[in-house]
Amino acid sequence: MADGSSFYITTPIFYVNDVPHIGHAYTEVAADVLARWHRQAGDDTWMLTGTDEHGQKILRTATANGVTPKEWADKLVAEAWVPLLETVGIANDDFIRTTEERHERNVQKFLQKLYDDGHIYTGEYEGYYCVGCEEYKQPSDLVAGTGEYEGQQVCAIHSKPVELLHEKNYFFRMSAFADKLLALYEERPDFVQPESARNEAVSFVKSGLADLSISRSTFDWGVKVPWDESHVVYVWFDALLNYITAVGYGQDDEEFARRWPAQHVIGKDILRFHAVIWPAMLMAAGLEVPKGVFGHGWLLVGGEKMSKSKLTGIAPEQITETFGSDAFRYYFLRAIAFGQDGSFSWEDLAARYQAELANGFGNLASRVVAMINRYCEGAVPTAGTLTAADIEIAAIERRATDASWEAIDRLAIHEAIGAAWELVDALNGYLTIEEPWSLAKDPEQRDRLETVLATAYHGLGTLAVLLSPVLPVATAKLWTALGAPGTVQEQRIDRAHEWTTGTQVTPLEGLFPRVEVAE
Repeated sequence: MADGSSFYITTPIFYVNDVPHIGHAYTEVAADVLARWHRQAGDDTWMLTGTDEHGQKILRTATANGVTPKEWADKLVAEAWVPLLETVGIANDDFIRTTEERHERNVQKFLQKLYDDGHIYTGEYEGYYCVGCEEYKQPSDLVAGTGEYEGQQVCAIHSKPVELLHEKNYFFRMSAFADKLLALYEERPDFVQPESARNEAVSFVKSGLADLSISRSTFDWGVKVPWDESHVVYVWFDALLNYITAVGYGQDDEEFARRWPAQHVIGKDILRFHAVIWPAMLMAAGLEVPKGVFGHGWLLVGGEKMSKSKLTGIAPEQITETFGSDAFRYYFLRAIAFGQDGSFSWEDLAARYQAELANGFGNLASRVVAMINRYCEGAVPTAGTLTAADIEIAAIERRATDASWEAIDRLAIHEAIGAAWELVDALNGYLTIEEPWSLAKDPEQRDRLETVLATAYHGLGTLAVLLSPVLPVATAKLWTALGAPGTVQEQRIDRAHEWTTGTQVTPLEGLFPRVEVAE
């Protein structure tokens, strides 16, 4: 059961060097579903997303397109990144851009504190730098290039050559926090999830933690280092701070105390930044570390990680224009165990849409509402004497409610949906056995007919509440058809089976219309 406490959840802020693909949308949807679940459970919920607009990669992209970095960022945010939120139904509370004054000013405050407290020094560094990752790479992060890059060392993620850089920079004494980080991982085993991600973080720190170069002087697109304006802040050091600058760090202590710490949801390829560098930064500043870091798996297309550079990127609207935003949300969170890699295919999406959404949930909703309209003139029936089958449906409602909330508490979104889907299957099986259409033919079975329909109606309402974070469009339509009071989003999801019924149903249009998928 939720306790009304603060629940602050974030996505990474995304680079504006290109338009979003379904991998970005997957992260957004996962965080949104967790936020909606907590919000409906009465927690003081806040969801943050946004864009990362500084760094060499953005500068080069903008220059290649003949515009300034700010002009490029403004265009991409307005035409691609903000519209993405509507495309996949995201109900975020805030959207931060790293070019905003509220962010840049307080990045400088944070950096100045670390400098004043002796955590930053001047040094020189030479290493292989991947502009795509905006990160110096360890030898283990590089692979031999192929094709046009044969004979060169390339980034294992972007498959593009790295650059050998030698710079005089400012450094963060990150190595001083190795023991504290290992103690954190030991004392809070769930701080980094899933287990594979935790093991990676522990191994990385144990292998030897180097100090971190946190400034660049070879270009000027970024936040100025406050004591030396010939340097700009390293883009990752800048970007990670969005999680606190967005909730009042440096300017609104009350809001910051209310919101922080946050649960971070990220792709596993940026785990080290969030599970190692970020908590070390916070420790240095004397701030609380995040509530947790969850590194979800990659979306694979043709066996490869989703990537624009490898031409495997699929735009979210390519899916939503055919199947709708609800189907997008459901498919990626149901078909993939959250935390593991998952393969996308159009065939699997179409099959699950038809079998689980259209035939499973959608057909169930249509049948129950239609039968109440037909056999009861739309009046919500009242249950009479209950049989074991009726009582079992009520028990499954309670179990689904409790199990889904318990799963969400563990960030196991796929399990939460699975718990609700047990009720979908149970109700479909219940109707098949009870055959209300046959009961309606016998006047002496009137009481039994109304009991069956009342039981199915109540189960359907519980489903509407439980599935509303995942299927907000469909469940809103269903809630209206059920004639229930308020909106479905206003219902306590941790007590979904206790929802207040209505008195009259109205016709329900098909929640998941038939779609034609090109062969």
